[in-house]
This record gives sequence, C-alpha cells and structure tokens, in this order.
Amino acid sequence: AMNVLGNDWNKAYKKSARVVGDVIGKYHPHGDLAVYNTIVRMAQPFSLRYMLVDGQGNFGSIDGDSAAAMRYTEIRLAKIAHELMADLEKETVDFVDNYDGTEKIPDVMPTKIPNLLVNGSSGIAVGMATNIPPHNLTEVINGCLAYIDDED
Repeated sequence: AMNVLGNDWNKAYKKSARVVGDVIGKYHPHGDLAVYNTIVRMAQPFSLRYMLVDGQGNFGSIDGDSAAAMRYTEIRLAKIAHELMADLEKETVDFVDNYDGTEKIPDVMPTKIPNLLVNGSSGIAVGMATNIPPHNLTEVINGCLAYIDDED
C-alpha cells in the first residue's frame, strides 16, 4: 500500500491511519489493529535489524511501552524496503486479484535482498517452529555472490 501511495523514503511522511486504511480497504480486510501493529514492528529498531518502515512519532520501546495510536504516528517506506520492491512494476512476477477483485497484487514478492536472512524470523505453528537469526546484509550478499560464482 505504501508503495502504491508513493510513500517512499525520500518523500514526506503520511499518517499511519491513512496507510492502515488503504491496506484494509484494498488488500487485507481483517482488522486495523493487526495491520497497525505490523507497521509498528517494522518501524522499531529493536525489532528488526533493518527496519522496513521509517516512522515519525512514538513507536514504543524495548522496555515494553506501547506505540502511540495510529492517528498520531507518521510513516514512509525505509530505503531498504523501497529496494525490496524495486522493479515490481516491470512484471517480474504474476499478479492476481485481491480479495474482492478490484486490485491486482503480486502472487509472490520478488526481491533483490534476502529479507528473511537479514531480518530473521521466529514463529511457532502446529508441531513446527522456526528461529532464523538476523544476519549482516553485506555478509549475506557476499555469501550469495560466492554461491553463484562457485561452480561445484
């Protein structure tokens, strides 16, 4: 939604509530608080190694203080998030209808940066768990290049 709004790292911030509304209305109609909490986490320097959202305002603290309400905070894409979605408009992947058929969304998200490795992930599901620690971007890219160059 931020990409479509042109809410890039080099543009002015937009109210979080505006972005949340666009996400709910166009892509994920399942509750504004879940969407806002996701945005907040992507703007917290203590939650992600490389923040995907550049936030202005109170986005909480590592000590457990909660973020301000979405009507008070402002956001825009971080520069790295812009790079994650670069070339998406060049039809690099298939697009499918959103939940009500009014918008087209990518079937998968192609990326130049392996976000799963640089920001890590942890989670649990029925009978399964994952815990991938975050890694340094330069080291991950160098590792990918070495893997590509290795003939064995």
